[in-house]
Amino acid sequence: MSDWLASPLVQGTGAVAAVAVAWLLWREVRTIPAKLHVLMATAFLDMVGTLMVLPLLPFYAQKLGASGTAVGLLVSSFAAAQLLSAPLWGRFSDRYGRRPTLMVALGASAVAYVVFGYATSLWLLFASRLVQGAGGGTVGVIQAYVADATEPQERAKALGWLSAATNLGVALGPVLGSWAATLGQTGIPVAGATWRIGPAAPGLLAAALCVLNLLFARKYLTESKAATPAGHVRRSSRAAVLRVITHPGEIAPRLIWIYAIAMGAFQGVTAMLALYLNVKFGITERTVGYVFMYIGLISVVARALILGRLVDALGEARLSRVGTVLLALGVLGIALAPTLPLLLLATACMPLGTAFTFPCVSAMLSKVIPTAERGMLLGVQQTFGGVARVAFPALAGVLFEFGIGWPFVASAALVALTLPMTAGVGRAVAAGQAAPAPSPPG
Repeated sequence: MSDWLASPLVQGTGAVAAVAVAWLLWREVRTIPAKLHVLMATAFLDMVGTLMVLPLLPFYAQKLGASGTAVGLLVSSFAAAQLLSAPLWGRFSDRYGRRPTLMVALGASAVAYVVFGYATSLWLLFASRLVQGAGGGTVGVIQAYVADATEPQERAKALGWLSAATNLGVALGPVLGSWAATLGQTGIPVAGATWRIGPAAPGLLAAALCVLNLLFARKYLTESKAATPAGHVRRSSRAAVLRVITHPGEIAPRLIWIYAIAMGAFQGVTAMLALYLNVKFGITERTVGYVFMYIGLISVVARALILGRLVDALGEARLSRVGTVLLALGVLGIALAPTLPLLLLATACMPLGTAFTFPCVSAMLSKVIPTAERGMLLGVQQTFGGVARVAFPALAGVLFEFGIGWPFVASAALVALTLPMTAGVGRAVAAGQAAPAPSPPG
């Protein structure tokens, strides 16, 4: 099966598809507000680095003696750091600005990739994931930047454009990671000799991209945060988190719960996908990147070319429900597909589902939260998503030990369970029914 993926015909087709998607994305970029171009470029380069190492992580971990459960925990460690740092980054960005927050995070990611490249034990791999997760806790800050820079009716589209840029990174990152891993093993001819970087090559290349991204953001990324209204009393991150837990029926908490459950289930699938493909179809680290590229290309097309049009036609609430159904069907199809072509067909539903669900949910949330707390509350959304990303991959790793298809069946069921939670969300958002901020203590 893996030989089929490695054939020149498949690889050539993938290259042509990647070029075609890049061209379509370039055409669409010209319709995007110029103030988002730099943020999209920054997010793209950051995601390239992230996805260079993510598909390789299970293989590196197994070489260091990790079990399926350990791999799941290793993936979850990234989310653990994210969930702790996201509200703090959000409050920091609300107070000091989005730009400095993103630059500090990029620096942390560069350090993490170097540690990943030279890790000689599972503990060092865990350390690299924790540092990278702390740097990756700024997703809510990026979403707040988009909300700052766009009108409410354009936010789902803008978040889709941003997601398209990051998913282009998802498509290209794994291929660059596989290429770097191969280059590290075969070596680079230098002055008649062969210079071998070894297994550190993907991590070092990702770190170099991160440093370039940091320099790019420092020069071109402008601040988007508006001044805080006079008299506004900021809630603590703890109070915001407790509000989501104690008032789950309110519109903002409910949107956060929908996001977290669906995101966690999706992350559980991602954590085990490489190992599942290896066991069932014989796909290795040399070819797994092409599967992830396929998923990424569909994500880019859906977000850049389809999402905005469907938001106009269906509305954010209805489209998010369509996305949930597609995501559940795609994840279940992975477990049931008997051949690799059928699995790839089922897998196509998964990026379509995420493209229609997550930008719409985040856009609806941005409309019902106070502007001065936008960074923090979108960070809280990432915290709850982070908790799910910790729990679900760990659960998927345990289920993988009982049967390689069980993580996908369980994830599909959890995604489907979010559908009843969407009842009335569209009407509430349209009516501007935001949860009132609790009074500050004392």
